[in-house]
Amino acid sequence: MGLTLANKITIGRILLIPVFIAVLLSYSPERAYLLWWSLGIYLTAEITDVIDGYIARRFYQKTKAGSILDPLADKFFLISALIILYVQGERFAWAVRFPLWLVVTFVARDVILILGGLLIELKRCPMEIKPNILGKATAFLQSVCVVTVFVQLDMAHVIWWLAVVVAVVSGLIYMKEGIKVLNDEHP
Repeated sequence: MGLTLANKITIGRILLIPVFIAVLLSYSPERAYLLWWSLGIYLTAEITDVIDGYIARRFYQKTKAGSILDPLADKFFLISALIILYVQGERFAWAVRFPLWLVVTFVARDVILILGGLLIELKRCPMEIKPNILGKATAFLQSVCVVTVFVQLDMAHVIWWLAVVVAVVSGLIYMKEGIKVLNDEHP
């Protein structure tokens, strides 16, 4: 099938990650506009994620590469945003900043899922990555959490707790499904 439009968009999103990191790390109170540039890059990545998924489904451009690269791009973007916003929030004493427990929970969940996926691939188990509704809700809520820090939303902690609960539950479901695959108990 070659490099599809959906794959090209995903690769573009991957190439945005270092740009996002550089812009966000260059932020300082004297250069507040960089925070808004970072938010724009983050939202661009989120929008292009929706677009490439739509294109892949609508125009039958689903590929093995896309099924691996797309979630990795999402995870690396999210993990970068969480860690850098945590560090920058501490550094500049923002009013609304991620607590360490939230960052550790989200990063640990995603790292465990990535490592589990790699383990399944190494064992050469047949598996198709299909996000469930809680996984999609987790991705959405995690993105909303990132935006709450960018816009300094006062009630952010309510969204954070909801996102953590959904993330933990969905992570446990994915782990259970992964263990079944590793035990050759294919659904």
